[in-house]
Formats: sequence, structure tokens, C-alpha cells
Amino acid sequence: MEFITWKKEDGVAIATINRPPANALSRALILEVDELLNEVENDADVRAIVLHGEGRFFSAGADIKEFTKVTSGEEFSKLSASGQAVFERVETFHKPVIAAIHGAALGGGLELAMSCHMRFVTENAKLGLPELQLGLIPGFAGTQRLPRFVGVAKAAEMLLTSDPISGTEAAQLGLANRAYGEEDLLPQTLSIAKKIAKKSPVSVKAAIDMLQYSKHAAYHEGVKAEADSFGTVFVSEDAKEGIGAFLEKREAQFKGK
Repeated sequence: MEFITWKKEDGVAIATINRPPANALSRALILEVDELLNEVENDADVRAIVLHGEGRFFSAGADIKEFTKVTSGEEFSKLSASGQAVFERVETFHKPVIAAIHGAALGGGLELAMSCHMRFVTENAKLGLPELQLGLIPGFAGTQRLPRFVGVAKAAEMLLTSDPISGTEAAQLGLANRAYGEEDLLPQTLSIAKKIAKKSPVSVKAAIDMLQYSKHAAYHEGVKAEADSFGTVFVSEDAKEGIGAFLEKREAQFKGK
């Protein structure tokens, strides 16, 4: 990949977006997000992914210069749908994808971050959807995901004014999990990712699947799916190992089976 590099550390794939100067999302970069998931999907040594940006930003938005080369509304719609599909895969990926946001996550950058399972930010980071300043609207499901996190009224304010919020406010609103100082962001995010990486991949995947029900399904459908999943997970080798380790007062060694 040209714009994303990654390495393993204690069960975590640390992935870095590096497309200077602002890590703007081009079509090629979005496809590399998909390729990153392909590379880690069946790697048993990777149990969580941390995604962060090189340089001054997580991602300052979509590559507007590239988009000016698109001439038809139909092509714009296809571009939007293809990006939505990649970000939907991030959201439903069976290994947790965690965004570590510094500098700015704007436009498509915030839309990518919102598709991740968790977001940790610096206190002075800027998060927003400024597309209306350009006479556009968000195209990678930003209009749908943002209200989930901050409520419809706050989402309307952010969309219609184009004003970003700080990392501190994002954490207060629930758009981000926590806000840290600049030097603490990546170490703290990695610490959380490594904690998750020690869990059973079977139960982590099941938990992620159940969270999707909470977003998209009726309550009675979600609890039915939870009961079915609970039965499947309970008879897994990981569950036997986890219960055994608890009773024997030792650390469990999960194998994802």
C-alpha cells in the first residue's frame, strides 16, 4: 500500500495514514483502508487495529482536487456509495478498529473515524463536517452516523454551521470515548487496544455483531440474536478456557476457537 503502513505490537495492528500534507482521503486511500482489513482479517496475531494519522492530522477531509475531476452526478453517487461500503465494512469488521485522532478529523476524515468502533482524541483536536461550506453535503454516511453519537439537534448544528468541535467537547458528547493530552493519545489508545487483544476473539466478534443489532434492529430482534449468540459462544473452546482460567485464578490464553 502507498498511503497506509502497519505493524504488529502485542496483538494490535498499528496502522498509519501517511498522505501529506493533510492525509486527505483520495479514492486510492479509501481503497487502501479496505486493503488493510484484507491483510489483517485472517492474521491470528492481530486482534485489534489502531488507526492514526502521520503528521499534523488524523485526516483533514476528502481530496477536493481529485473530486473536481468528477463531472457527473451519477459518478459522484457511485463515489459516495463505494466509500460508504468501505466504511460500513470498518464498522462491522470482526476485529475492533480504534481511531486515535489528533489535529483534525474533518469531513471524510471524521466519517472514517465514526465508522470505527471507538475514537480517542486529543483535547485540542478539531472534529467536524464542513461540507456545506463548499455547497456539498457529507457523502460517506456522515449525515447518518453523526446523529447517533451527538443527537439530531447537535448534528444539525454541526452540519448546518460547519463549525467543528474540540476533542474535549467530542468526548463530552459521546462522539469520542476519551480525550487526552497530545503525548498521551497514542500510548493510551494502544493500552486499551492491547487490553482488548487479550480477550477471546470469539466473544469480541460476537459482541461487535450484537452492537450492530443495537443500531439497526428492533429491541426484540436484538435480544433474540443475543440469546442465540450467547449459546454459540458458551460452547466455544475460548469460553471453556476463560471459565477454567477464572476458576484456577490464572490468565486465560484464548485461541479464537
